[in-house]
Amino acid sequence: MTHFLAISNRDNSDVVTKKNIWGVPKRFINQISKTKPGDSLIVYVGQQIIDKETTLPPALTGCFEIVSEVFEDDTEIFTSPAKLGNEIFPLRIKLSPKEIFDPELNFKQLIPHLEFITNKKQWSGHIRGQAMRTIPDEDYEYIMKAANTPRD
Repeated sequence: MTHFLAISNRDNSDVVTKKNIWGVPKRFINQISKTKPGDSLIVYVGQQIIDKETTLPPALTGCFEIVSEVFEDDTEIFTSPAKLGNEIFPLRIKLSPKEIFDPELNFKQLIPHLEFITNKKQWSGHIRGQAMRTIPDEDYEYIMKAANTPRD
């Protein structure tokens, strides 16, 4: 079993949770084509500035099991960030929820313990410019343990 980190925003994380589906642009075919049924997908959302007083930190919102092969669907269900124009994220996989993290896991608090992030100061470079990436078993286990530890 392989574990993936899906890089998203909060709007699309909500779509993933409500519709149990993950999608990426066609240019990321090499990333999504590595998935197979039975693999895990953890959803990462980047920092979001709400207003001058409110900024939501980068977070993990849930863990899903991949239950389909990659397929193509042009139905507009995802919100495209402004920098991506009219992107519809047509390469998709179906998911089954394992656990929705409520509250979200603050990603910055996990960084010191995550092996895939080798540069702890410039950590965003391990995520930027990707739709998804594999993470080691140890990181998956640490995240799932953190999700089940009481938090404020």
